[in-house]
Amino acid sequence: MTNTFIHALSDVQTKDIGDGTRIWQFCVILQGAKIGMNCNICSHCFIENNVCVGNNVTIKCGVQLWDGIKVGNNVFIGPNTTFCNDKHPVSCNCEYDCLTTIIEDGVSIGSNATILPGIKLGTGCIVGAGAVVTKNVKPGAVVIGNPARELVKQATT
Repeated sequence: MTNTFIHALSDVQTKDIGDGTRIWQFCVILQGAKIGMNCNICSHCFIENNVCVGNNVTIKCGVQLWDGIKVGNNVFIGPNTTFCNDKHPVSCNCEYDCLTTIIEDGVSIGSNATILPGIKLGTGCIVGAGAVVTKNVKPGAVVIGNPARELVKQATT
């Protein structure tokens, strides 16, 4: 963990953090999490055990990454993006079906987007601010709205 910065006001339990990564104040990262190189994890983030974050990832303030989330390389996750890993949450249920959410390389997620569990965000796609993603997003697509729909380019004449 050379050249890694961890703010004194964070609780970082994992040792699996790549060089050049910066973790700011009031973050909690659990022991089993894997964080790549040159990442920037802004304040007030929470990352659970079964989470893998690639290289060159920016996670802005107020993001929680729950078990089962896999983040590729060169990904941007905007402030207050919401993820979930259980389609049918019930209080005190420790035996829920934890679904895997995959964020492929080069994805950009706008602030306050919501990504439902078991979703795959394809390489280089863009999720607009405030979008609610209820199904997989194709590589390179731009999705907006609630529920998120692909933005179709208008033909030019």
